[in-house]
Amino acid sequence: MTIQRRGFLKASTALMAASTGGIPWAKAANSLKASADSVLSAGAGSGDVPGVIAMATNREGALYEGAFGQRVLGGDTMTTDTVVWIASMTKAITGAAAMQLVEQGKLNLDGAGSQYVPELGKARVLTGWDANGQPITRAPKRAITLRHCLTHTAGWGYELWSPDVARYQKVKGIPGIISCTNNALKTPLLFDPGEQWEYGIGIDWAGKMVEAVSGRRLGDYMEENFFSPLGMTDTAFKIRPDMRARLAKVHIRNAEGVLAPMEFEIPQSPEFEMGGGGLYSTAGNYLKFVQMILNRGSANGSQILRPETVDLMSRNAMGNVKVKLLKTAIPALTNDAEFFPGMDKSWGLSFMINNERAPTGRTPGSLAWAGLANTYFWIDHSQGVAGVYLTQVLPFADHKALPLFYAFESEVYQSIA
Repeated sequence: MTIQRRGFLKASTALMAASTGGIPWAKAANSLKASADSVLSAGAGSGDVPGVIAMATNREGALYEGAFGQRVLGGDTMTTDTVVWIASMTKAITGAAAMQLVEQGKLNLDGAGSQYVPELGKARVLTGWDANGQPITRAPKRAITLRHCLTHTAGWGYELWSPDVARYQKVKGIPGIISCTNNALKTPLLFDPGEQWEYGIGIDWAGKMVEAVSGRRLGDYMEENFFSPLGMTDTAFKIRPDMRARLAKVHIRNAEGVLAPMEFEIPQSPEFEMGGGGLYSTAGNYLKFVQMILNRGSANGSQILRPETVDLMSRNAMGNVKVKLLKTAIPALTNDAEFFPGMDKSWGLSFMINNERAPTGRTPGSLAWAGLANTYFWIDHSQGVAGVYLTQVLPFADHKALPLFYAFESEVYQSIA
């Protein structure tokens, strides 16, 4: 669609003329209001998404806020304070919590994680299947570390992209991670720690480490050390009644491309709080988190993370290992997923890093990730800009919701070019 490509290819070239210090932010905000409203309202109006919320910020404050469409098809209007399941956008917050404890000397980035969570020492590498269809496993060659967990190099995968994980779950009667049961964490490693990148449950284990050394439930730790100081009053694992009144439903797109709402909710009395994907939040709340990262750990007059910690989180943390295409194993829930296919990408300490300029205008070295129901964010330290885009659509990397995100991001960069 035209609206999804508007400015997409020209933004990168135009951005080359801009410098962070010389950006006229007031003019950019005025320009962005008109262009982003047009793009997003057309996307919701045409039915590409049921509803969408998008926001952008610089280091000082919000540049843009917009909400269009409906929280549920045929229902309430989408608003900027709508609550959504942010899914794997939770990972960046869990990673930040872990790194806060690293800087305090309570967690070791490269020591054996089993010193904090003994169950990590029981992990096994899946090597194949015997004649009876039972898994064959062996001990890993090295210990799993917090670094492995935060960079998705520990060896775990998700059943969404790994048929072997799905088969193991079926054979062993292990539930999916969405169950938020400890048993769900007992899937095998697909390779030895540190040797490959495979998107998986590592950050759930990082959340377990946070709990082990802090003595706090993960959500309680986040509330005290991130949500309260950042003013993220609508972010939690448990949906309060006032949040539920503003909650958007997840919609699923069928083979014909038609969207329909579905009954879905993360368990509200979980055995463990899922650091890899359990949070509910709003765009405005999450924007406060990304702005804190954009400001190298500073927010509301407080230093949430040390500048050097944010710098470390923002650099490649897995050597020569590269981020790869996620090939779907469950097409109803996820398409094949890769951001900017063919582009060199690495991983920091809980963020994807694009190592080349993206066609949207995103600068090399920027941070980003997403959530399963097509929620996305990016943080560009070089240009001093970041953005959040939320909808509630499955499958992941949706053929209409993802291009609409790229179109919004392109408009942000066009406005500062």
